Amino acid sequence: MRWLVGWSSTAAGTAGTGTAGATGYDGETLRPVGSQLLWGDPDPLWAVGDWRPDEVRVVHADPQHRIAVLGICGATDEELRRGLVTARGGALRHLTNWPGSYTAVVQAGRRITVCGDLAGVRPVFHTPWAGGTAYATAALPLADLVEANLDFTHLAALLAAPDVPAALRDTTPYEGVRRIPPGHALVLRAGAREIAGYEPVASLAVAAPASDPDRAVDAVRDALVDAVRTRLSAPRHVPDLDPGPVPGMGPAERRAARGMPVPGIGADLSGGPASGTLALLAAGLPGRPGTLLGHGTGAGERLLAVTFNDLAVAGREAELQRAGALAANPRLHHVVVTGGEETLPYAGLDGPLTDEPGPSLVLAARHRARLAAGSADHFTGHGARQVLDAHPARLADLLMDRRRRHLVRPVAALARADGSVLVPARVYGAARRLARTPYRAGLEVLAERLMRRRFDEPKGAVGASLAALTWAGPGPAARWLTGEALAEVSVLLQAEADRSGTGAQRPGDYRARAALARHAADLRVLEQAAEIRSQRLHAPFLDNQVVRACRDLPEALRVQPGARSAILRTVLAGSGVTDLPPGWGTPSHGSSAAAARAGLRVAADSLLDLFSSPLLADAGLIEARVVRKALRTAAAGEALPLDGLAGLVSLELWLHRLLGRRGTCWTGTPSRSRAVPSGIQPRRGALTPGA
Repeated sequence: MRWLVGWSSTAAGTAGTGTAGATGYDGETLRPVGSQLLWGDPDPLWAVGDWRPDEVRVVHADPQHRIAVLGICGATDEELRRGLVTARGGALRHLTNWPGSYTAVVQAGRRITVCGDLAGVRPVFHTPWAGGTAYATAALPLADLVEANLDFTHLAALLAAPDVPAALRDTTPYEGVRRIPPGHALVLRAGAREIAGYEPVASLAVAAPASDPDRAVDAVRDALVDAVRTRLSAPRHVPDLDPGPVPGMGPAERRAARGMPVPGIGADLSGGPASGTLALLAAGLPGRPGTLLGHGTGAGERLLAVTFNDLAVAGREAELQRAGALAANPRLHHVVVTGGEETLPYAGLDGPLTDEPGPSLVLAARHRARLAAGSADHFTGHGARQVLDAHPARLADLLMDRRRRHLVRPVAALARADGSVLVPARVYGAARRLARTPYRAGLEVLAERLMRRRFDEPKGAVGASLAALTWAGPGPAARWLTGEALAEVSVLLQAEADRSGTGAQRPGDYRARAALARHAADLRVLEQAAEIRSQRLHAPFLDNQVVRACRDLPEALRVQPGARSAILRTVLAGSGVTDLPPGWGTPSHGSSAAAARAGLRVAADSLLDLFSSPLLADAGLIEARVVRKALRTAAAGEALPLDGLAGLVSLELWLHRLLGRRGTCWTGTPSRSRAVPSGIQPRRGALTPGA
């Protein structure tokens, strides 16, 4: 893990030592373990973890005005200096306009500004501490600093309504540690904090302005090309040197066995449109993919393209064939990683502690097997679906803008998939109801559904679309929560509905942003759980500029069937890539569910042992026997929400890892000064007075 952490004190000299760090126990300086100081008191800032030298830049205008940028940022030092001067006046948005994925921190006198990103893959957290405010890009260091206990209401909401921002609010799994929303910045003035948004808010009074589809797609192409070029322009890094030969193993096998990536640039090549687009862009742009700085002849090596072939589950044969056809490009070096039962979901559940829980914890071993054969800098297509596809609720947005004719093609596609002539009327009616339903009423409906335990399982594509045509819906794991946990989340939603009034944004845009934030949070968990030493995963689709360009795509274009593959095909054509295999962009989801079910069946015994005396039951969120029964029936083949079971298993695993850890993120504190110092006490009667 890598993060930055600092604090803003109420008065100069409060932090005390003149270098950096407050005075801890026994007079020892309080500072993060394994950190490098970026600037000192009274408002110090540290970078923690295995940052590369080019990933940490600090530019000074004078001793009281400076900017730190951590991550991959395409701005030059002069551009950073100009941005610092502009930020001194309070402007923030330009700090997020540079290509790449990074966190910017600006100090102007005693004012500290920390900018989060638009997707949420680089979040910012804060908590009150020592009369001021401590902040970080990870929640666990702050939880250790204040010895935070678990926030059980947040954990209940994470299972009951994970895609509903009103349920999760700005909380984290740690009590008292808060998260700033995507598209916002944390502004600290001598310890006092303020959350400021830097994105313009669309008006509900008028229809969204019409935009030219061709120009919008061109903007997506330019943003993606800039995102990829920024990574190619960064210095190459050689992973730790190979410590020596192993009998019977070649260099590539030794690297994989020791968890070392291949030097250079690589990319996933699953056969899908997102990973294929990035691989072809990275291989075709100038920048010599794969060539190390100061190594080789300068002629350039081929980009390493990695395809995962699941031997345990069939269903992706067509995608593998398309990946092979793409890999015939002479600029690509194709590697196929095979996996059997040992790479199924729920296999290899012993892993590192992540900052937060996420459903992808059960997939970590599967992804690690693929990434171990990857490069030191590895492109992934994560986020393309969330930023390019249209959430079904966008149909209601089109109705609000009086653009009914654009509903014809998506509704006709659903009718063909279902084979019923009643589909158009049902979908149109649901979209019309959503367009006329206030946000407050949508939260109240969800609160009532949770209280009454109404979890209707949608059937087929039409059922899923109709279920998504709401302001908010219950999560797939909600059916297995206790009545008290559901009631707690229901009361929370009612309170949020009362505070919200009637103002809100468009339902489709609201649901799409929530889905993007949820995916980004889970991707962050996956990166930490499947991390390969000396490797960097790059997700250009989640860069600020790419997200902005995708948000400017007309809704009428988004909702058309096959819109994502058509947009990416146009992006590639504009970059000079036109020779794509037949069927490129055809969606394939069936094998993911089949792999999850197969993994559940293979790991059934270990999962039942995990829930023999679960910590979630001590927290009052589940009944152990109910979850064990669900695991047995799902392993036997009964149709249950597999995503919900993945959420339950992941959260239980995360709690075990959190409570089983040793040490803390800070020096200057005794060993007990860490998050959840007393463990989980059995919790019953959550809604009773004093509970």
